Amino acid sequence: MSEEAKKHNYSADSIQALEGMEHVRMRPSMYIGDTGVRGLHHLVYEVVDNSIDEALAGHCDNIKVTINEDNSITTEDNGRGIPIDLHKKEGVSALQVVMTKIGAGGKFDKDSYKVSGGLHGVGVSCVNALSEHLTATVYRDGKIWQQEYELGKPLYPVKPTGETELSGTIVTFKPDPSIFQQTLEYNYDTLASRMRELAYLNKGIRISLTDKRNKEDNGEYVHNDFHSEEGLKEFIKFLDGNREPIIGDVISMEGEKNDIPVEVAMVYNTSFNENLHSYVNNINTHEGGTHLSGFRRGLTTTLKKYADASGLLDKVKFEITGDDFREGLTAIISVKVAEPQFEGQTKTKLGNREVTSAVSQAVSEMLENYLEENPNDAKTIVQKVILAAQARNAAKKAREMVQRKTAMSVGGLPGKLSDCSEQDPAQCEVFLVEGDSAGGTAKQGRDRKFQAILPLRGKILNVEKAMSHRVFDNEEIKNIYTALGVTIGTEDDSKALNLSKLRYHKIVIMCDADVDGSHIETLILTFFFRYMRELIENGHIYIATPPLYLVKKGQKKRYAWNEKERDEIAAEYSGGVQIQRYKGLGEMNAEQLWDTTMDPEFRILRKVNIDNGGEADRIFSMLMGDEVPPRREFIEKNAKYANIDA
Repeated sequence: MSEEAKKHNYSADSIQALEGMEHVRMRPSMYIGDTGVRGLHHLVYEVVDNSIDEALAGHCDNIKVTINEDNSITTEDNGRGIPIDLHKKEGVSALQVVMTKIGAGGKFDKDSYKVSGGLHGVGVSCVNALSEHLTATVYRDGKIWQQEYELGKPLYPVKPTGETELSGTIVTFKPDPSIFQQTLEYNYDTLASRMRELAYLNKGIRISLTDKRNKEDNGEYVHNDFHSEEGLKEFIKFLDGNREPIIGDVISMEGEKNDIPVEVAMVYNTSFNENLHSYVNNINTHEGGTHLSGFRRGLTTTLKKYADASGLLDKVKFEITGDDFREGLTAIISVKVAEPQFEGQTKTKLGNREVTSAVSQAVSEMLENYLEENPNDAKTIVQKVILAAQARNAAKKAREMVQRKTAMSVGGLPGKLSDCSEQDPAQCEVFLVEGDSAGGTAKQGRDRKFQAILPLRGKILNVEKAMSHRVFDNEEIKNIYTALGVTIGTEDDSKALNLSKLRYHKIVIMCDADVDGSHIETLILTFFFRYMRELIENGHIYIATPPLYLVKKGQKKRYAWNEKERDEIAAEYSGGVQIQRYKGLGEMNAEQLWDTTMDPEFRILRKVNIDNGGEADRIFSMLMGDEVPPRREFIEKNAKYANIDA
């Protein structure tokens, strides 16, 4: 057979049989989502999940996570320690099996763990496969046992290295740079947010996080201890710390229904947003599922029954819907399911049908007791519901105006929109530009084939403080809806977003690189987070990054995006350089704006992701709410990342 024929001969020999660890290394994104920042941090979560499983089984109450100077990670727990005795089927230590065989953990044995954290069950073996070096140390049976691995392969058999009275497991791993090419640097705040979340979701456990790369002013390493005695009740207080409650206390319950452990906490506040956070086995199910359906059913049925019986609805002339019972509500629903079935686009939507009735019953009982024992709070909640219904009716009329405008032909597009000629939304992008001046420059500099420009006049409405009908009445926001082509509301959910007619798959926020620009950016992001969150979750929202400086010497010129780059270029040009500081997009001509910020070959776009829904909710409510002290504290803490003009 000729070489050419061999190339086209698709036979059994063409199939690469990849098993276990090899497959993880070849297709890492199948196991950890991606090989960027999110996947890098997911490695830590996988190892910590093993320790949490020990805690859920009642064998561990202390977990330590350390970011080492070289960006390696060490996790330590005081559980039973991974078994080290001989695995009969594999013929090697059980520790080696756990560390080198995909799906070999104890969580697949119902006798070991009733429920377990984590989503895919790939566990620590996956982390091992994607690490250039990993050391596993086990305290068990009075001895210290150890095994090291490179790229997932053991360097020697499990061996004893000393004696101890302790029990537990220590894992130190360093991610493989050939896999994680984007970055190897761990973000302390990202890890701290997840460790805090785990502490609230598993009350009584103590989780510490230490960063050996950075020290506080007192010379101690940056460090946090996370511990909660009240669980979700404390979690609600943390998330809602920047909002004003309208009832006396957090409503909460914890129990078991139909053999399913259910924990719920909720509070009503003066805001106009619904903030529901749901978890299954410690995983944030941001797509919801049967447990969220059960919560909504239990809440609506019980509150409606109470409101009808109270007589407070007698004079209300419009229909009260489920949405009205959830306005201004912050709630967390956490269930532990022995065999969770996940579905949805990102496999974070719970599908177990039996969970719906379990959560619905639990919520109904909790609310009935609370309403009966707290009549003043009950009346306040019903009055809030009536106000929400009034506002929803007003918002419906405003939204219908937006829908009618959106449903029209191209003639119904906003007058300020300079559209592109390409018809395929996957190829199209729209720039939301601050002000007419920068918008004009962007129109001149763009590629008209696939780039559209929508100038926004000044600062858009702060949706965090506005009732929904005010949002839909706002001219700039109406223009955004109309330009994007999306519609709002379905029979099941009046706030649901229909993306089937989305006209651009890249929506780029482009503002000045100064304080005002950052504020406008945050206002737009708050709007997308509260009213078009699906756009963020589906990866459609980006932030443009215009350069801060132009460094010139004679005919030579280069752009710099930060002070470090500016100084490096200036040093390279060695003397006689001119440095121009861009305070706004309007200071650039059309060619410069294209070269630096709009040209797909050279521009820097930051994709907006939601790594932690609860933390994002808390930060937006703090940045855009009424409470000044927490906002000031946040800005001062993060000032080194901000571009502040003198």
